[in-house]
Amino acid sequence: MAATTSEEIRIGQLVIRFVLESETSGGAVTAFEFDTPAGAKVPVAHSHDAYDETMYGLEGALTVTVDGEVSELNPGEAIFIPRGVIHHFDNSGDADARTLAVVTPGLLGPDYFREVAAVVDASAGGPPDLAAIAAVMRRHGLTPAP
Repeated sequence: MAATTSEEIRIGQLVIRFVLESETSGGAVTAFEFDTPAGAKVPVAHSHDAYDETMYGLEGALTVTVDGEVSELNPGEAIFIPRGVIHHFDNSGDADARTLAVVTPGLLGPDYFREVAAVVDASAGGPPDLAAIAAVMRRHGLTPAP
């Protein structure tokens, strides 16, 4: 089946494109690509309460920390992130990275990213309201790391 959205959602330097939404898979899975520019430091460390995530490198490399273990995610490589495990990523390299994320079951959708983007956009270039971002995260099944 075809993807249900081709919209690009921008959160600061990060660009997200859903390739499969929950409605299309009967709730089994969601999948999205995200672009992370070179030098980008992105989402706060967090865990997922009720779903697993698998990240697959498409272009460039991401530095991914899962449960305190740091790895480079290169094209053709995958990292599995079980629910409840704290993780974080950034792009400390010199090349932009593109990654595919697969969430099972499909509980994370575009609304989460749209809501975070709205909080970041409201900061007008200043630091975003971290409490507001944490509230969005919790509403969508993510738990910010302490």
